[in-house]
Amino acid sequence: MPTFEHLCGYLHKVQIAHHIHGRIRLRLEVYPQELPLPRRNDTERFQTLVERAPGVRSVRINLLARSCLIEYDPAVIPDHAWQDFIAGASSAAAQSLENILRDTYQEISYAQL
Repeated sequence: MPTFEHLCGYLHKVQIAHHIHGRIRLRLEVYPQELPLPRRNDTERFQTLVERAPGVRSVRINLLARSCLIEYDPAVIPDHAWQDFIAGASSAAAQSLENILRDTYQEISYAQL
């Protein structure tokens, strides 16, 4: 199983394609010379992680388009948390989102033991 840090290692390749209040589309910017692409197991783990995170309503991944649509509750996850977290900014919102994702990851990992 990939670690939380391994999954976060893809963040430098993630761009926000579109973002409105409560809905964000992320795009993985990977070019042929940057292979390998994320493994299928990593993609499935990412989807499970985000789907189970408090405040997330739905997650849809389009592998062909290398995109992910996340619908979320802005009362739980502030809009700017996504941009700050992806950019690696040290903001309270980014830390809150990271904590939500890290706690969810640990719950999933513990449940699989």
